Amino acid sequence: MYTAVVAIIVFSALVFFHELGHFSIAKLVGIKVHEFAIGMGPKLLGFRKGETDYSVRALPIGGYVRMEGEDEKSNDARSFSNKSIKERIAVILAGPLMNIILGLILFTIIFYNVAGVPTTRIEQIIANTPAEEIGMEAGDRIVSINGRTIESWDQIVEQISTSNGESLNLEIERNNIIVQKTIDPEVDSETGQFRIGIVPSVQKSFSLAIKNSFSQTRMIVFGIFDFFRGLISSRQEVLEDVVGPVGIINLVGQASRAGMIYVMHLAALISINLAVMNLLPIPALDGSRILFLIIEALRGKPIDPDKEGFVHIVGFALLMLLMIMITYKDITSIFF
Repeated sequence: MYTAVVAIIVFSALVFFHELGHFSIAKLVGIKVHEFAIGMGPKLLGFRKGETDYSVRALPIGGYVRMEGEDEKSNDARSFSNKSIKERIAVILAGPLMNIILGLILFTIIFYNVAGVPTTRIEQIIANTPAEEIGMEAGDRIVSINGRTIESWDQIVEQISTSNGESLNLEIERNNIIVQKTIDPEVDSETGQFRIGIVPSVQKSFSLAIKNSFSQTRMIVFGIFDFFRGLISSRQEVLEDVVGPVGIINLVGQASRAGMIYVMHLAALISINLAVMNLLPIPALDGSRILFLIIEALRGKPIDPDKEGFVHIVGFALLMLLMIMITYKDITSIFF
């Protein structure tokens, strides 16, 4: 029960931020919004303010902002279809952008309040590791690796993990003097990752927390692109990593048992994934709507709303079919 409650809260927060983006920009550019809804299915709660109905619905599996003229023809001057292409793109783009912002906020909170931000200065040298062998010391600050200026701990981790064990040329600041070192990363027997044997000092800094949240988000986005490259090449291990709602609920349950910080981290990860996925040019997703608007700008006249709506309906049906297949995989992997 606790897992279900936490999962509903996480899903609802992600959907709320996404739809709030669409809603806010729609209102800003003067589009008539009929309804702002969190969830699908029968209405549980709701009220009306001005021209807009606000509702919470029974099934916590999504949400929507119902705008005048979004998927149908409308002669209303305040309809979505009668706004400029730039304004319509801004409305659509605002949803994924809000999910990125949510991810950045959550990562910033995590980095600042929980663990602090790992810096480029070394706190500890692990015994019997390459760092000890070449004489690195606590208090050293890594300035550059292979000529690349180092500004964050994530960059150090990236350089080491992608080294494939090849030698790295380090510039280290020690007592205001630059020291040159060459180090050969080794494989950690426990994690299977390359390491040199250093532990970073941790600093609580709001500006560093924000900077690291952007760095973390960038790494996640690139990770998603790597996933799609693997998906195109049909690597089996990549396909096995795909999870649907049931799989996500299972992950939320595991995170909730570990602590709220893990729930926040998972929520940030899902939020950024949701943003990137929504920007893909797949029918029924925000990316395809933006693609249709770009085509409209290139051809100089709008696409028939009925035809575009039909494409989105077909795309939505295919997405639901894919979701059913992934859900079946999740259930069999978890319970059988």
